[in-house]
Amino acid sequence: MLTSRERDALDAAPDGILLVHRDGRIVAANAAMLAISGYERHELEAQALDILLPEESRSTHGAYLSSYFAQPARRPMGMGGSLWLQRKQGGAVPVDIALGHFGDENNSLAVAFVRDVTELNQMQQRLKFQATRDTLTGLHNRWQFGQELQEQLKIAQEGGDALALLQLDLDNFKAINDGYGHAAGDQLLREVARRLKSQLRSEGILARLGGDEFMVLLVGENAGRAHFWSEQILAALSLPFKLDGLALDFGASIGIALYPDNAQAGDDLMRFADMAMYAAKAQGRGHAVFFEACMGKEMAERVLLAERLRMALSYGGLQLHYQPQVDVQTARIVGVEGLLRWHDPVLGNVIPARFIPVAEASGQIVALGNYVLDAACRQIALWLKSGTPLRVAVNLSAYQLRQVNLVEQVRTCLQRHDVPPQWLELEITESQAMINPDQGRQVLGALAQLGVTIALDDFGTGHSSLAYLQYLPLQRVKLGREFLFPSPCRDSLMGGIVHMVHALDLEVVAEGVEQPDQLQLLRDIGCECFQGWLHSRAMSAEQMQAWLAAA
Repeated sequence: MLTSRERDALDAAPDGILLVHRDGRIVAANAAMLAISGYERHELEAQALDILLPEESRSTHGAYLSSYFAQPARRPMGMGGSLWLQRKQGGAVPVDIALGHFGDENNSLAVAFVRDVTELNQMQQRLKFQATRDTLTGLHNRWQFGQELQEQLKIAQEGGDALALLQLDLDNFKAINDGYGHAAGDQLLREVARRLKSQLRSEGILARLGGDEFMVLLVGENAGRAHFWSEQILAALSLPFKLDGLALDFGASIGIALYPDNAQAGDDLMRFADMAMYAAKAQGRGHAVFFEACMGKEMAERVLLAERLRMALSYGGLQLHYQPQVDVQTARIVGVEGLLRWHDPVLGNVIPARFIPVAEASGQIVALGNYVLDAACRQIALWLKSGTPLRVAVNLSAYQLRQVNLVEQVRTCLQRHDVPPQWLELEITESQAMINPDQGRQVLGALAQLGVTIALDDFGTGHSSLAYLQYLPLQRVKLGREFLFPSPCRDSLMGGIVHMVHALDLEVVAEGVEQPDQLQLLRDIGCECFQGWLHSRAMSAEQMQAWLAAA
């Protein structure tokens, strides 16, 4: 029996303490031990130690106890592995146990120092999660995905199985992130992770590499199955993301690389999937593309193009050229369209059809749009000061149209260059306006309230909605050059379109006019304005100024 003073000493210890006889009976337990186990003192003392052991450990613990008393030794904390203590209330608690021994051969006792390591285990689990998981989405992070990929490659090599690696990149993430804020971007990334997990369930290993890039590793899947899953994923991500009453369209592009068809090593598979993903982006939104050997050269060209474009934006290597918009009846220049031109010291002349997709894929399209807007306002101000004012029309990209601060950007740009808003015209395409009609109408309405002119570009070439057209704050409709191509019903079609647009009290501008008979048709049907090579190609600001001075 312990004296009162000895019990007080044991109870003062921060860790649980058990004195155990060699026959397995508990001789004494201190206050900390009672708190850990949930037992009262009288419920533990004189009981077999098995009362504190999980049921699966009891059959082997007797032998271990006998072995310990045969050769007693000290064992410090941290040497016992994963140990669990059974609580009175049910359930087990993780513990660390240090061991000591005292007494003679006839009356020897083991001293067990028991520490509850629940919080330590939880902290270790949190650290492990942080080291292996993406904290925003809960998916594997880049490092852990690399480990999983190597392990699955090893298994596939041994078993002769196939693997498919899918790299996903969101199509409009930067516009949403920049336009609606990082919190909205984070919500979108979590929603993408949720949709991927819901779609794939246990079929794939998922990871977020960073930013808006996700990885899917499909085990035992060939090209046909990889195509099937990519279509399922694209469909799941094609649904709008709802944020504060708005339905934001984003979508994704997918690149696919296969083992063993494309590569044997994990690094090569990831690199090839990345190349295929950029090829998918170049095709437009919502595509999945398999890796092909020729993509290596194409990727190098795109990387070079993106880097040169970034440099051009930083040092002012881009220019706006201006194509006149001409009154059909009087031949008077009533405005110009600003068209982006790029001559690079290394790449030479780079056409928009080549660099615009790269700007979209590399996230530079918004910066490009901001440059065009600023350059147009600067030129309007110069022409106003010179006494030859001209309205300048520039295109808004779909990415700009989704920015919540677009109206403020336009207002600030006009104020910065001291430009009256009526001299700036903003063109949007039908397709852009119809991506999110309610949002488009709201943004365009706010722009119209600034006093800028709104024009609908390429009318009739997208998925038109004539009922919706009447609700847009438009002043001008532009007809694409396709309507002027020779056909048996060209004249009737053009006349009908112009009549319909006039019924909405809007002006019509015909693009791509190259032949005198096309201009005569426009006169006959009452089209107000045209632009095209019949009058002039696009020219630099200096050439345009000289043209105006000579007119």
